[in-house]
Amino acid sequence: MTTPILSISNLSTSFRVGGEWRNVVHDVSFDIGPKETVAVVGESGSGKSVTAMSIMRLLSPGNSRVTGRIDFEGKNLLDLPLEQMQSIRGNRIGMIFQEPMTSLNPVLRIGQQITEVLVHHRGMSQSQAEAEAVRLLEKVRIPSAKSRLNEYPMNFSGGMRQRVVIAIALACDPKLLIADEPTTALDVTIQAQILELIKTLQDEEGMSVLFITHDMGVVAEISDRTVVMYRGDAVETGTTQEIFAGAKHPYTRALLSAVPQLGSMTGLDRPLRFPQVDMASGELQPVKPTADTVKRDVGPILKVDKLVTRFDIKKGFLRSTIGRIHAVEGVSLELKQGETLSLVGESGCGKSTTGRSIIRLTDARSGTIEIDGKNVLSAGKSQLAGIRREAQMIFQDPFESLNPRIRIGDAIAEPIVTHGLAGVAEAKERVGELLERVGLSASMADRFPHEFSGGQRQRVCIARALALEPKLIIADESVSALDVSVKAQVINLMLDLQEKYGLGYLFISHDMAVVERISHRVAVMYLGEIVEIGPRQAVFENPQHDYTKRLMAAVPIADPSRRQTRRISNDEIKSPFRAANYAPPKRSYEQAGEGHFFQLA
Repeated sequence: MTTPILSISNLSTSFRVGGEWRNVVHDVSFDIGPKETVAVVGESGSGKSVTAMSIMRLLSPGNSRVTGRIDFEGKNLLDLPLEQMQSIRGNRIGMIFQEPMTSLNPVLRIGQQITEVLVHHRGMSQSQAEAEAVRLLEKVRIPSAKSRLNEYPMNFSGGMRQRVVIAIALACDPKLLIADEPTTALDVTIQAQILELIKTLQDEEGMSVLFITHDMGVVAEISDRTVVMYRGDAVETGTTQEIFAGAKHPYTRALLSAVPQLGSMTGLDRPLRFPQVDMASGELQPVKPTADTVKRDVGPILKVDKLVTRFDIKKGFLRSTIGRIHAVEGVSLELKQGETLSLVGESGCGKSTTGRSIIRLTDARSGTIEIDGKNVLSAGKSQLAGIRREAQMIFQDPFESLNPRIRIGDAIAEPIVTHGLAGVAEAKERVGELLERVGLSASMADRFPHEFSGGQRQRVCIARALALEPKLIIADESVSALDVSVKAQVINLMLDLQEKYGLGYLFISHDMAVVERISHRVAVMYLGEIVEIGPRQAVFENPQHDYTKRLMAAVPIADPSRRQTRRISNDEIKSPFRAANYAPPKRSYEQAGEGHFFQLA
């Protein structure tokens, strides 16, 4: 039998909280074999990242306690003196974190950060280290590697920064790479590139990988075996094929049921709720079909025509304009009450700026915007306040949307009182009703934001958005930061509310699988322009534009038997920066079907 590279036995980790020890990882055991990828999967609070930090002994010894055995290359890492452990970290075991900017020093050049590791761990001279740094950057597929050594992290995109972090992790030819949520913060096409890169490098270097994630689609794509964690326990372990084919634990089944499967909506013409799992029995509850909510017999609740939003870039003593960011360029769309139009694309494509421009949180340069027949761009202050009663926005990070010093009941009541819809006493009653409407308890009104989980905070933000009884809600990446099962619950809630109140949703997202589940129609954005728009069924089942096809090809498929290989280009989304005298070309569109249009090259 092959000797494991890493063998974890009865690992338990506790933290000192308020003078008492609180156990957060309970007797976890698993092995990683040579050249094997093991995924540890679970949601926030499951203990998966604490497990990784325990392996690397990165937890503070003053307020943490780790017991059990962690055997690596014949040594129990928990018994090693600190100096020996430091020589293993970054040398025999490399680690990649979720956010590359936490690993990279923003004031040091990229080359310096790589050569520092090579000089310290491998005893290279400066010239040797610089040559090796170029080789490492080339290995992780960074173009023009030599010329980029002198650049700073801020000059790299998110995907390229993550490649640099991988290069540093590989600098000392580690036998084990620990990747802690390395793709969660990345767009779907960049995520696919990084997953493909890790698999390729693993083949080339012969290393083992411990991959930590909450995304079952990523697990299916990359892992040989899987450990499922729930509230600090490893509740299920097995080959990835076995777990996906016949998960035994209710929590594993809940995770799998909450993963949107691209293509699962084939033949359906309206959104579909996610199935829910009974955690006691592990049984899937039947999915309640959605009603036809689109009000086709009335005018659109939102009408946008030739919207342009640009940001001037100024330089020099006289602050002259040297160029512009063409964030939104000639966008036109309509949305009816009871309809969900998803605006989808990668970071930097202009989708969030479009949403902010629609309710004048960002100033548009030209075009027209009408909400419920009222002109947004020409509205005065009092008129705009009235328009914003009809159109509310939900943002990605609910914690940033809520004042940490204000109780959530007061936060929800504030717009009701400000707009004169009710007095203070009546507003308090309305708050209780709104909280119950979004699946929370009226008694929670006295709590502060930090006393809620991420999913609960997003429900609070939805309750506040509903307080003014709007007809339109702009949801800007409103579920992208949530765990997979919580995401499914919030989407089901949004569909329930749409069915009950006829809400129109402009759903802004980069997640094609979620978009397929929730949408009536879809608009795909690239570099500030809509390159394809049409009924959800038409766009997903018959995509016409190359960029739409690329987005769909990059979505991880939650089925290990359908793993795709060598399918991803290394192209990153281009910059929307243009010279000051740039005149955008006139675009033409072709019709592919009823209501389905795509931009011609």
